[in-house]
Amino acid sequence: MDMRVAAYAVVTDADGRVLLAHWIDGRRPAWTLPGGGLEPGEDPAHAVRREVREETGFRVAIDELLGIHSRVIPAEARLAHDSDGPLHALRIVYRTHVVGGRLRFETDGSTDRAEWFTLAEARKLRRVQLVDVALRMAGLLPT
Repeated sequence: MDMRVAAYAVVTDADGRVLLAHWIDGRRPAWTLPGGGLEPGEDPAHAVRREVREETGFRVAIDELLGIHSRVIPAEARLAHDSDGPLHALRIVYRTHVVGGRLRFETDGSTDRAEWFTLAEARKLRRVQLVDVALRMAGLLPT
């Protein structure tokens, strides 16, 4: 069984919109939270700030740790192209806010663009399960 530890950000703005990244690295593109896997020895708080910057162009500050989501994904449900067994995904989710930068798209990465969405718009998107899990952790969706 593979294991992946990753850090993700729930980023909202003054208008209540949420920042999502369009993930293209799997079998089925979908919207996700900005974030991604930790590098060996990397602190999760550093990882989430690095990943948000890479995927969206924004610098963020961490407000709080919202929680940790653990999920075992069976081999047949994995979205990555090169997967052949189950995956234990351990996702560390933070609430963050923008402190600098400007929106830009990642090049040559696992995402191809980022956009702000209202919660109503986000619920209509093809999105990974983590988006809803994290928005519930943040109190933005009913539990």
